[in-house]
Amino acid sequence: MGICKYCGKPAGLFKSKHRECESKHKLTFEQLVRVTLDTIAKSTSSKEFEELEKDINRIAPGGYLTASDIKSVLITAFEKAVDHFLNDGELSAEEQEKIERFVDFFKLDQNSLNRNDAWNKLVKGVVLREVMEGKIPQRLKVEGQLPFNFQKSEKLIWVFPKVDYYQDRTVREYIGGSSGVSFRVAKGVYLRTGAFKATPIETIKRVHVDSGILAVTTKHIYFHGKFKSFRIPFKKIVAFEPYSNGIGVHKDSAAAKREIFATGDGWFTYNLLVNLAQLSSED
Repeated sequence: MGICKYCGKPAGLFKSKHRECESKHKLTFEQLVRVTLDTIAKSTSSKEFEELEKDINRIAPGGYLTASDIKSVLITAFEKAVDHFLNDGELSAEEQEKIERFVDFFKLDQNSLNRNDAWNKLVKGVVLREVMEGKIPQRLKVEGQLPFNFQKSEKLIWVFPKVDYYQDRTVREYIGGSSGVSFRVAKGVYLRTGAFKATPIETIKRVHVDSGILAVTTKHIYFHGKFKSFRIPFKKIVAFEPYSNGIGVHKDSAAAKREIFATGDGWFTYNLLVNLAQLSSED
């Protein structure tokens, strides 16, 4: 006889839960997420979270939510709050304070909060706001040694660890046809009285060049891979092109090829580089 994991009572042969208990668990979980998210959005002090804690203790009893479930409620609400605040493309200082106050009150750890990359999203939002305000973010912590020789006049802002580097290259092909009458001069050999005319056709092909680390400073973009290592000054970039998973850059040179960096987060990469380039041009 199986035991229901929610109420602890017999659930039937080879069963681990009652359908009714499972429905109540799901309903209670979603209800608490909504209440928590609403509290975060409206909070002005830690007092709201004291009331929230009381609501959780009031709504959760009955055995349908364990301590682990309640922690999951808080983390889920955190994830939804981050997405909600970033929905307009930026994270205000007030919104940042609301989330940080919530995290501190419930003593939530960063590893748990980052289970779906929500903590990284929050940090990226803060970094972007500081850059747009003309400040130099100091939130990046790098473990180990980076393979770059940074200049003394620049500050490291962000590092993308696993980046695919592509180039758009021009490939020339000749397409045409022959005219005239052919006649055999030897076995398997033919001459044509007409000329063969071919037209050059140029096409652009995107080529994967290397994979490696992309570092962004206040002055440059740095790339280091197995085959290629280089830096690009912001002042040498004439255009940025947004992609869903990265960014394309066009350098100030007639022979320069479009270079694409697939960072995995096109929104953050594009906004970070565009704003840093603007700051660099003001120096």
